Amino acid sequence: MATLSVNIPSGTATKDIQEVNVSHEDQTNINKFARGSLRLNELAEEIKEKEKELQNLEEAGDELMLADDDEPAVLKVGEVFMQFPNEEVQESVEEAKTALKEGVDKLRESRVEIKKTLAALKVQLYAKFGDNINLEDESDS
Repeated sequence: MATLSVNIPSGTATKDIQEVNVSHEDQTNINKFARGSLRLNELAEEIKEKEKELQNLEEAGDELMLADDDEPAVLKVGEVFMQFPNEEVQESVEEAKTALKEGVDKLRESRVEIKKTLAALKVQLYAKFGDNINLEDESDS
């Protein structure tokens, strides 16, 4: 069992150094919390990117509705731009929007699950370490 000595500043005054025993299980939980917190931030970024992509698709769909039905629309397939009938491109955009919305929903569900896990770990770690540990993330505020 390792011993952790921490010096905790409180404003301008400093509390005495406290000895805290950190078991292997505690360290595992701290590491699990850190990984979960990192993953939570990664998911937030991923959601932002997908929501921006969704917004772009919605704008493209709006433009397609305004376009002349007789003229072919240009669709990027891989690295190549190809012309397709306007109707086909509209269907393709709608399918992409649906898939993207489902993906965003799954990412949000993952975030909720991770938040639940982190909340349980916070309770457990604060119960043992009290003020000797800071598990607050700047992005929480």
